[in-house]
Amino acid sequence: MKNFSKWLITTLLRIYLALTTRMDAAALAKIPMQGPMIVISNHTGQIEVPVLVTLLQPRKISGWGKAEAFQNPFLRWVFGAWGIIPVHRGEADIKALKDALRALQDGAFFGIAPEGTRNKSGVLIRAHPGTVVLALKSGAPILPLAHWGGEVFLKNLKSFKRTDFHIRVGEPFTLKVEGKVSAEMRQEIVDDMMYEIAKLMPEEYRGVYSDLSKATGKYIQQA
Repeated sequence: MKNFSKWLITTLLRIYLALTTRMDAAALAKIPMQGPMIVISNHTGQIEVPVLVTLLQPRKISGWGKAEAFQNPFLRWVFGAWGIIPVHRGEADIKALKDALRALQDGAFFGIAPEGTRNKSGVLIRAHPGTVVLALKSGAPILPLAHWGGEVFLKNLKSFKRTDFHIRVGEPFTLKVEGKVSAEMRQEIVDDMMYEIAKLMPEEYRGVYSDLSKATGKYIQQA
């Protein structure tokens, strides 16, 4: 039943996206089809999740979704088909972390947005350090992915306009960290991770990560 639901949702979304968007997504060909990987990206919350889940099929995919969204029966069905893991925001959700680690151990492509919340403007905001915990505990390679254009999707939809949606993919890396990791270090690490996303975006979308010279790079090791 789960496989049929996944097929049905994917098929309907492909039709819907073909009618409502113009995709600039050739960069997705860089993403390997097998093996565990954490994919970090910016998050407008309007369209990127359906786009990425649809275009990356049949790769095994997972990610975190806010727990309250699972109270909606339709979203619970969709998220269940997609392998999305509920996470309680604003607290140390150990179960969500363990489920994410298990998904990576099973070879999943795990999507996560370090900004931690929807950024409706599309301009980068300061990231939260929670992503660092998953990255360090899993040891999985990290792939930066940037997208833009989707922030006006709903506005365009109301005007019956198609949205130009752009995707860029960077080079995979791992984290190089020695010794105990403090809260301050976690923030520095996630900031370095966000600069890897910012490098892929047009300057007007980089926001708090506009000054690329501030990227220390000391925690980033090319995979």
